[in-house]
This record gives sequence, structure tokens and C-alpha cells, in this order.
Amino acid sequence: MMARPAALRRLQAERSPEPGLEAGRPPGWPFSSRGIRLLVLALITLVTISLMSRLPAWTLTELRTFDYLSTIDDPSPPDGGPIIVAIDEPSLADINAQWPWPRSLHAELVRQLRAAGAKAIALDIIMAEPSTPENDQAISSVVGPDVVLAGDETLIKTPQADQLLRTTPLPQMTEAGARTGIASITLNGDGVFRNVPSYEDGFAIELAKATGIKAPHLPAGSLIQSFGPARSYPTVSYYQALDPKNFLPPDIFKDRVVLVGLSLQNAPEIDQGGVDAYATPYTVHTGKLISGVEVQATIYDNIVHGLAISEAGLPVVAICILIAVALAAATVWKATSWRTLVATAAAVLAFAAASYAGIRFTHIFVSPLGPTVAFVAVAFGQAAFDYAQERHQKHQITRAFAQYISPDLVRRLSNDPSQLKLGGERRTLTVLFSDVRGFTTIAETMKDDPEQLTTLINRLLTPLSDVVMDHGGTIDKYMGDCIMAFWNAPLDDPDHALHAVKASIAMQDAIGTLNRELEREAAATGRPLHVLKMGVGINTGECIVGNMGSTRRFDYSCLGDSVNLASRLEGASKNYGVALLLGEETARLVADRYAVVELDRIIVKGRTVPSPIFTVLYGSHSAALPEHNAFLKAKYAGTLTIADPAFETLPKAIPELSAYYALMRGSLAQHDAAL
Repeated sequence: MMARPAALRRLQAERSPEPGLEAGRPPGWPFSSRGIRLLVLALITLVTISLMSRLPAWTLTELRTFDYLSTIDDPSPPDGGPIIVAIDEPSLADINAQWPWPRSLHAELVRQLRAAGAKAIALDIIMAEPSTPENDQAISSVVGPDVVLAGDETLIKTPQADQLLRTTPLPQMTEAGARTGIASITLNGDGVFRNVPSYEDGFAIELAKATGIKAPHLPAGSLIQSFGPARSYPTVSYYQALDPKNFLPPDIFKDRVVLVGLSLQNAPEIDQGGVDAYATPYTVHTGKLISGVEVQATIYDNIVHGLAISEAGLPVVAICILIAVALAAATVWKATSWRTLVATAAAVLAFAAASYAGIRFTHIFVSPLGPTVAFVAVAFGQAAFDYAQERHQKHQITRAFAQYISPDLVRRLSNDPSQLKLGGERRTLTVLFSDVRGFTTIAETMKDDPEQLTTLINRLLTPLSDVVMDHGGTIDKYMGDCIMAFWNAPLDDPDHALHAVKASIAMQDAIGTLNRELEREAAATGRPLHVLKMGVGINTGECIVGNMGSTRRFDYSCLGDSVNLASRLEGASKNYGVALLLGEETARLVADRYAVVELDRIIVKGRTVPSPIFTVLYGSHSAALPEHNAFLKAKYAGTLTIADPAFETLPKAIPELSAYYALMRGSLAQHDAAL
């Protein structure tokens, strides 16, 4: 018996699952339970994010995300905010003096601004070194508590020690009442200014004090809310502010905070750099730098109006990531498909929207990076596993069925494995048994040449198997020269009986072709000719189909009374002188396509009621069928005799059944002789 390999063992099998595995999961896959697999995937994701968050690149990515989200709605500076007096190109041209300008000029500017009603004045100009006595006295004579002068703080690191250098205005200026504000800022690793300076005497804080505002204490590392591109703040040129009555609208400085500093009209590009110009969160949109004095104005508004943004703490971030993991697990809990991609895109947008809402309405930044990575990792990780499992399943299905069903059916099964139910099920099948008559005798004559016998079997079974698969059948097993096949499993086949009968007819044609080849070979080699004749039995009925065998080796097969009857029909075909016998249900299902005639009624083991058997007529014999039916009626009634004229007329009317009638006559003769 030639049995097919148990290639379905790694597919869903009708067997008890191993401990810890769900029934219906392919053994051999790690974490076959989907819930356990998602839990493991979630834990791996959390550990990975925990490790990645320690990398500088992760932090910079979060900050770049903040840049986009905090400026996506193009926020503007608050109304009534600072005015910038810019040391710009027109001022350099109009004043026509070498930089640094005389401090007496700055003194004149302070007088003009104070006269114009400025509430407080901040000079973002370092005046730490003496100039001329006259100029130093000029600026010292006009400064007071409403004036803030810039200072600087620099940390110099050497192998020996770290040295902190603080640069402040000349003592005579501070003794005159001027405030000192440290204008230094700290840039992030990507060279972008994002954090409110932490100096207690910072430039913007001192400016707020000069206006009488008590600056609130901000958490360390608070993020800045950036306002638009360069010159988003109201800006006038230095030379205009020296003569506001002639160059500027009335009351432009009245009750306003004024900051003075370098601010060129043509903002430098980020790749070119610039003096006292910095990249801010808004630079991602323009690629241009913002002047230092405008940065100080931004810091001032953030402090005074409470616009600075705090970064969420670790517990909040961790909770958000856990929520993202849970949502991703819920999304892919049952299966993954194109909807997973849509859900992932929606989740990413939702995380970004939630982060934006946090910035705008609570002034807290919860980075969407962690939740996004967590959701994508879990969803796509499960999708990748499902894809690999599907490929594995398709490969297993192909291996399991490629030799037993047609390539088209294999493709259908591979593309939609849900059509395949490998556990036992009850369904209506059409079962075919075929057997070469007298093959045992043929094999005996070849017992001294096993290679020739094997070659003959393979030449016989190959075309017959091709016929079965070409007609949508499933080859159950080979038993020597016998083939067992069935239709309507594993895939549904509404015309299973018709396809089985068509296959049986094509199998007879294949035997004829093989016999002609053997005849030519025998004539050429002088070997004896073995003419092959085949009997086929087909029956349709309810069967149990599924994986059958031991837990270590099993095949996709079927069993039941209908299978037994099909086998019985194949064996009985030679007793009726026909090549094909059909069961009653098969004959009924194909009667509209083929001429089927009843031949006899037989009792199958396990049944008490005789089952009618049929065969297929290939010619047109409708005129003789009434006489054949009368012949059967007499046979069943026991009134048929050897001398009945039907034994003479029917073989001529239906030549295909001449052997059948001869056998029936011979059976009657034996019966009469025994009486």
C-alpha cells in the first residue's frame, strides 16, 4: 500500500492540544495562544521603549515632535507684548558708525524711549568692559530700575576643572540702579533653543520685575512656546526709536515693554548661521533663525503669561504607553488585515491630536512618540507574526495537498485557509474506488523484475491521479494499484457526483491510452503484453471526513457506510461485466447528464434493505430501456428464465451491456443446475 506522508501534522489536527496551547493552533509555533503571544509582544515592546528612551536620538525625536505640535497652528505673540528696537541694516546705514556704537547713543535711546512712555527697557547688549569715561557716564546717568542690562554666563570645561564665568555690566551702571539680567540661553543637542532659562536673575525675569510683575517660578526644563517666524513681534529700527516723533506713530511705546538688540531684517538661514541668532521650534517650518532679542521677548511672554509648557512626568508617559499597548492588542486581538493599517494610522493621528490638546489646553507636553511606537510595534508585530503564520500555513497546506488535489484547489486553499476544516466533520461526499483487474497475476509475472513492476505501477497511477485532480477530486490513498478518492472535501463542490463520474470516464480513457503504449512497447521488445482493465465504483452519501490516524501520523481521509459501499461497488463491477458501478444517490445526481441504468440490487454489510446499483451508458439506447426495465422486473420477481427472449435481443440493443446479460444468464444457469 502506497500511503501519502502525514504532512498535515503541523496543521490544525483533530487531536488534543498540547498543554498551554489552544486547540486549532499549529504545534511548533512559539506562544501559539494569541493572548499569550500578545502579552509577550507587549512586554518586549515596553522593555524596548524603556531602553530606546535612554538614547539621545529618542529625546531629540520627541523634541522635534514638540516643535511641530507646538507651532502647527501658527501661534502669535500675546497682545500688548514687547516691542523690539532692532539694530538692523537700515540703522547701521543711517547711524554710519563702527560697531560697537558709542554708549552715549544707547543713553539717548533710553531717554527717548522713556520719554515716549516705555514701561521698561531691556538692552540686550553686553557692556562689561569700560569704553570712554564720557560714554560710560552717559549710559550710567540714564539707567535706573526700569532698565535691564544684559549679562552672560559661560561654563568652560577643561580636563582639570569646570569654570563658570559670569559677565555683568560695569559696576557704575548697576550702582546707578540698572538691573542685570543673564541673557544666556541653552540649546538642545540639535542646536535648537526650546527651554526657558533657569537663571533666577534671567534677562526676561528681571524685565518682568522692572514692570512690577512678580515672575512665577517655572519647573526646571520648561519648554518654550515659540511664536511664528522672525519678526513676529512688533519691530522698529534703532534709528527710528532715536527720533520716534518723526519716524513712528504716536504712543507706540506707551506702557509697553521695549527690548533693544541685534535683529537683522534678512533673517539668516539655519545652515548659514548668524550672530546672536538661534533656531527655535518654529524654525522647522521656515528654516530661518530668530534673533536673540526676539528670543528674549518670547521668554518674557512665556513667563509673564504662563505660556511655558511642562513635560509630563514618567508616570504619565508610562500610563499613556500602556494604554497604547492595550489599544493595539485590542485592535489585533482576533485577526490582522488591511483594517490594522487603518487603525494604526488613526491611532497615530489620535496620539498626535491628544498631545497637541495637552500643549494647548493644559500646557503639558506628553510626547506621542512612546505611545505611537508602542501601538505600531504591537500591531505590526502581531501582523508580521500573522503573516508568517499564514505563509507557514499556506506552505503546509501546499505540502499536504499538492500531491492529492489539483493545483487550482491548492491555490484556493492557500489563499483562503478558512475553507479548510481539518478536524472531523460530517458531510456528503462522492467516493471513488478504482482497481486494475487481475493486477495480482500481472505482478506475479514480474516478481523477478521489481523495477519493471514499480515502473508499471507509476505509469498507471500517474495519469489516473492526474485525472482525479484535474476533476477537482482529493486522492485519499493508494493501495497497490487501487486508488481511493473523494469529492466535496476539503473544498465544497456542488457538482461532486458529476465530477466523479466524469473522472471515472476519463480514467478509462487514460487506461486505454496506456494500453496502446504498452502494446507498442511489447511489440518492440518482445516482452509479453499485459492488457490493463479497470473497475470503478462510485457512491455518494454522508461520511465522516478529517484527520485520521495516530497522534504522530495521520492522513486526511473519510469513512462511513457510503465509503464501504463505494468499495463494494468497485469489487462487484467485474461480476456485472461493466467497468463502472454507481450507487443510487450518485445515479440520481447525474441522471440529467448521463444515461444511467439499474443493473441489480445488492445488500451491503450493516444494511438489511437492498441497495440498487447502476452503470452509465455512453451510446443512445433510450428505445431499449423499457425492455431492460422489464428484464429487471422479471429478475427481481424471480420469473426470469434462461429462455427469456431478452437475453437475445438486449445484447444487440445495448452492446455495452452484452457482458452483463451473459453473466446474468450464466448465473441463472448455475442456479437452475443447483436445484
